[in-house]
Amino acid sequence: MNEFAELVGNSGPVTVAGGKTRWHVGGDVHPEAREVRAPVGVVSYDPAEMTVRVNAGTSTTELTSVLAESGQRCALPERGGTVGGSLAVGENHVEVLGRGWLTTSVLQVTYISAEGKIVRGGGPTVKNVSGFDLPRLIVGSLGTLGLIGEVILRTNPIPPQSQWFESNDADPFSVTSQVLRPSAVLWNGASTRVLLEGHELDVAASLRSLSEIGAWNEVQGGFDLPKHRWSLTPTQLNTCTGTFVASVAVGTVWRDEPQPAHALPPSVIDISKRLKSNFDPTGRLNPGRSVF
Repeated sequence: MNEFAELVGNSGPVTVAGGKTRWHVGGDVHPEAREVRAPVGVVSYDPAEMTVRVNAGTSTTELTSVLAESGQRCALPERGGTVGGSLAVGENHVEVLGRGWLTTSVLQVTYISAEGKIVRGGGPTVKNVSGFDLPRLIVGSLGTLGLIGEVILRTNPIPPQSQWFESNDADPFSVTSQVLRPSAVLWNGASTRVLLEGHELDVAASLRSLSEIGAWNEVQGGFDLPKHRWSLTPTQLNTCTGTFVASVAVGTVWRDEPQPAHALPPSVIDISKRLKSNFDPTGRLNPGRSVF
C-alpha cells in the first residue's frame, strides 16, 4: 500500500485505472490527469469468517474464482473490470436480492487521500459498528474522494441450487409478494425472469407459489444487460420504451443510452460540493468526474 501511496503522491491531477469497463461513468477524466493502477491480488481469505481482504486492482473474475473454490461468492457484479472499479462505480450485482447490497458488503476500505496519505475506514469483522462509516461513503464516489487500494468484503455461501425461470404472462411486480426472497427479478417489458436459489425443496416450493401468478419455464440465465445503468422509480419504469431490462424491487434499469442528468435540490449539490472540498480541496482526484 505504501508503493501505491507513493504513486498517487500529493500533488497534480491523478486518476486510477482498472479494467476501464465503466471508464466514462460520471464524465471523462481530465486529459492531464496522471494515470496510476492499484495493487493486485487477494491478500487473505477466511471462509469460516466469510471475509476476504483483496487489493483494488484485482479483477473481479479472479476474486470470483478464489471464492468459488470454497463454495462462496460476494456482492460484486461480474461484468468485467476490477474490484476497486466496481466499488467506485457502485454497481450492484444483478442478483443483488440474493447476494446483498454492495454498500453493506464492504467491511473495511483502505484508500489514498488527496494528500497522498493512507486512510483506513471500517473494520475487519462483520460485527463492526464503531467510527465513521467511510466504506459507504467511498462506494459509488467514482474515486473523487479517495483512490481505493484495498478492501475487506463479506462473502456468502453459494446456494446448493440456482434456477432461472421465465414467464410471459406474470406480473413482475407481484413476484416479491409471492416468493419470500428471490435472488433476482428481471423484466424487459415483455417477459419476466426470476432467479430462485436455496435447497431443492425451497426452490420447488417457491416455484409452486409463482405458478399462482403465471406459467413459468426454466431458462439458462437472466437477460443480456444493455450498457448503461439507470435509476428509476416504478412510475418512471412504466413509461420506458425501447430496449431495457429492469431489476424489480431494486430500482435499477439497464438501457442502451445513458440516463440524462436530472436537476438535484440546491441543498444536495451544496452538501456534495462541501464534502468533495473537505476530502479533496484542490480537486486533484479523478478531475472531470462527478457523482451528480
